[in-house]
Amino acid sequence: MRAISLLFPITLLAAASAALAGPASVAGFPPKLAAADLVLRDAVVVTLDPLQPQAQAIAMRDGKIEAVGSNAAIGHYIGKGTKVLDLHGAFVTPGFIEGHGHLMQTGESLTQLNVGAATNWDDIVAMVKAAVAKAKPGEWIVGKGWLETKWDRVPQPNVLGLPLPASLDAASPNNPVLLITASYHGVYANAAALKLAGITAKTPDPVGGSIVHDTHGNPIGMLRDTAADPVYQAYSDYLKALPPADYAALRRKQLDRAMQNELSKGITTFVDMGANFQTIDWLKQQAGQGIPLRLYINVDGESVPSLDANLAKYRTIGYADNHFTVRGIGEVTSDGALGTRSAWFTRPYSDAPEITGKNVVPMTDIAQMARIAARDGFQVSVHAIGDRANHETLDLFQQIFDEDPAAPALRWRIEHAQHLLPEDLPRLAQLGVIASMQSIHACSDAPMVVPRLGEERARTGAYMWHALIGSGAMVLDGTDTPVEDTNPIPSFYCGVTRAYGHGKTFFPAQVKTREEELRSYTWNNAYAIFEDHELGSLTPGKLADLTVFSGNLLTMPADHILRTRVLYTIVGGKVEYTHPKAASWRSGQLFEAMPEFNHVN
Repeated sequence: MRAISLLFPITLLAAASAALAGPASVAGFPPKLAAADLVLRDAVVVTLDPLQPQAQAIAMRDGKIEAVGSNAAIGHYIGKGTKVLDLHGAFVTPGFIEGHGHLMQTGESLTQLNVGAATNWDDIVAMVKAAVAKAKPGEWIVGKGWLETKWDRVPQPNVLGLPLPASLDAASPNNPVLLITASYHGVYANAAALKLAGITAKTPDPVGGSIVHDTHGNPIGMLRDTAADPVYQAYSDYLKALPPADYAALRRKQLDRAMQNELSKGITTFVDMGANFQTIDWLKQQAGQGIPLRLYINVDGESVPSLDANLAKYRTIGYADNHFTVRGIGEVTSDGALGTRSAWFTRPYSDAPEITGKNVVPMTDIAQMARIAARDGFQVSVHAIGDRANHETLDLFQQIFDEDPAAPALRWRIEHAQHLLPEDLPRLAQLGVIASMQSIHACSDAPMVVPRLGEERARTGAYMWHALIGSGAMVLDGTDTPVEDTNPIPSFYCGVTRAYGHGKTFFPAQVKTREEELRSYTWNNAYAIFEDHELGSLTPGKLADLTVFSGNLLTMPADHILRTRVLYTIVGGKVEYTHPKAASWRSGQLFEAMPEFNHVN
């Protein structure tokens, strides 16, 4: 019995060993992993997936993330046809999402005069004169990006710091000129453009806009908010009168320029804050032919009756291999901008006591649009910068949420949410309203916020990211391109430092942490467009959208952030942008710092 008992465990061990070893000799076991289309390795991968927060490598197949892990583990996915990028320690994140931009306006701006680069009015006039010399008679001269508070000297003579029109009219007597402010909430038009728009000394201010006049009552050319609409319409009529082939080629050129610009800055999805139905039809056609950038389009520029009749049939989700979605209306403009003193406040501007700003689209009209959107299951995005605009928008949202219990699930948003009453800070989280903010605006606006509003209002209500996040609100990021350059690096820097000028800091108690800023550009933006199940984290099964940066944005010294560059932009597992120096880049290298951002909203 004892001999048997000693033998029995040995027999069992042998059988167990044979069982373990046996399958290795069976054909097809272990199963061979399918080869990936693309593998990134030797990287610092931040996934924003709590189940696997960091990794060294990532495999992509059929447009989706196949696996995330160590170099060794992901090495098993490399086959004969796999493209492999050795990143030498580069920083990989979920694809950055431009949370608030204007795609076609960005494309247009890339083909127009950059008058934001001018240091004064005389420089702008010289730029226009040079453009006129190359233009055909009647051809429009268009530029964007100026703001008088950025000039190195005040033009003489002037009205409220704005130039009188004589020099511009002399430089371009036969070509209409349209010069758009950095915020897009005002334009300066020459006499030829005003004539085409039908604007004279007798033209009254429209609802939601204002015309600036000289001491004799004549319009100088400065048109704020809705007052600029007739000039925009005249310019639109000019474009549509071009030969159809020329107009079509121009639009496609502008679209291509805009998309390539986004990809070169690390953007994989673009949230467009407003296109009319005609433009949406055209963009959908382009998407069907193949585009490299994912688009989330909001419906804008439509009358209430048109929205009521057509909105539901424009709902589109995931068209063209998840490259084209329409499920929101916006940016519905409740007020103007701080730079033009048309942002709507409860109290007057400190530097203009007679002004409180403008309600651009009447709140009654916004209420009608919002109810149509709720009926049709659409997201609503309302532009609100001043504290009264934000307060009125929150009141409106709350009223509709009380009326319709299904509406809060539609993830309604306030675009900018720049200046809030202290009592309104907790309301966004309580209502589930998303704060779609742009970090770069805080650093751009910083020099004028206190002069416009005073110290107390600036400290307790301006760009309150930390307070909003602490209250539980969802805070996004973006650039409002072309108001600002779409590059997310300066915006990231502003978000985590609030630094501007020469060593100045704008109320630093409201900074975001590095991870909060990263989430604002990735997971939060994905959630805000109902794509958190497909985008926003590097999780197996999600769409393979990634951005590869030259430095670790979470750990590098703050003064190195502005040296960071995009090395690769990957959409659906396809490399859509490669930095010219990407192949030779090595960890630890630094690129040159960017010129200081200096736009003002």
